[in-house]
Amino acid sequence: MRLIVGLGNPGLEYEKTRHNSGFMVIDGLARKLKVDIDTKKFKGLYGRYEDVIILKPQTYMNLSGECVKAFVDYFKIAIDDIIVVYDDMDLPVGKIRIRTDGSSAGQKGMQNIIDLLHTKAIKRIRIGIGAHDKIETKDYVLGKIAKEEKEAFDKAVDKAADALIYSLDEPFMKVMTKYNG
Repeated sequence: MRLIVGLGNPGLEYEKTRHNSGFMVIDGLARKLKVDIDTKKFKGLYGRYEDVIILKPQTYMNLSGECVKAFVDYFKIAIDDIIVVYDDMDLPVGKIRIRTDGSSAGQKGMQNIIDLLHTKAIKRIRIGIGAHDKIETKDYVLGKIAKEEKEAFDKAVDKAADALIYSLDEPFMKVMTKYNG
């Protein structure tokens, strides 16, 4: 069993915010694979595609690890079979970065997952949302994508969904080589 997790916050008020980049990628992936993400379990919404669970934790970002750990424990998912998708302020809008491990770089949802799974060796796809020096971090990440950034952002979300599909049949190092950037 494999697990693909997109991080975000539940609720309509967060739906199109930068912080919900992971949810947006999961929604795109689900559309492409024709999977409904509508089954509730362990504080999450998920769907299944073959041997893959596609998950949107409903715990709010900072507690994402609670939901992820419950799925990992229940379905006995190996750490190497997990991919987490989330927003990254250190990347420009329109860029994605794919890695096999590393720190959370301050992303609290990813940090909670690292803490509860006791490892940094978690595959991840980070979606660039950029940063703004005149807007408070919380307000920025919970804000909507600016009109002038929307095209680049949407392309990055689509590219990340394609990378996830590619990862279903190819080694993750190959995914990194093809889709990083």
